Amino acid sequence: MHRPSPLVRKLSHGARLSREDCERLAAVERDRRIVAPRTDLIIEGEEPEHVHLVVSGYACRYKTLDDGSRSIMALLVPGDFCDLHVAILGRMDHSIATVSECEIVRIARPTIERLTERYPTVTRALWWATLVDEAVLREWLVNMGRRKTNQQIAHLFCELYVRMRTVGCTDGNSFAFPLTQDELADTLGISTVHLNRSLQKLREDGLVEFQGRVVTVPDLDRLSRYAGFTANYLHLRVLPDEPPVADERPRGRCGPR
Repeated sequence: MHRPSPLVRKLSHGARLSREDCERLAAVERDRRIVAPRTDLIIEGEEPEHVHLVVSGYACRYKTLDDGSRSIMALLVPGDFCDLHVAILGRMDHSIATVSECEIVRIARPTIERLTERYPTVTRALWWATLVDEAVLREWLVNMGRRKTNQQIAHLFCELYVRMRTVGCTDGNSFAFPLTQDELADTLGISTVHLNRSLQKLREDGLVEFQGRVVTVPDLDRLSRYAGFTANYLHLRVLPDEPPVADERPRGRCGPR
């Protein structure tokens, strides 16, 4: 029997999925495609016809300013829907792009509508995921507005470690982190010079370690205390058992390929 996919692992924190729910989600995930790094999935102003699901790798939401600079407003990891309810609005008010090479599922809007009409527990889980996305955005606003730069970065690493661990995409205390320094600076709203100085300080203090495109958190409790991080806004719950899964469920990669 295959392990639950990142999507099922994530949604299982929002509702108790039955085997039938998991089988239906597995069917939705089946039609995957590989998308190259730094590729737009949809851009601001376009009419969305599909919902995008990240199966592996990293994607992001971003807006481009008049001067050509970019602000990254969200990082999307395995198990995340990029634009679950945006079709209701008619046109995109931001763009979505891959950061690393990703496995992406494009799901037609009618498929999502049928899923929510026929599977109420899945619908509850999808609403939970949307509310968590909003909670993460609120925490990012606090992070950028009130925490010092070193704490902002530490807070983001804590969050990503927990999110990746939740969907089974960590290796011990390590997780894939394919962002360049420019992309991380765009996420935090700071210069790359300031970012580089802060990363060096975190490394010197033994709070984080970097090797290639992998971040290691030697002591999550220590890093959390430093950053003022608590995972309550992620609204995770400990489940007594793994979610039920179907034998034919495809298993996706978590990190960038």
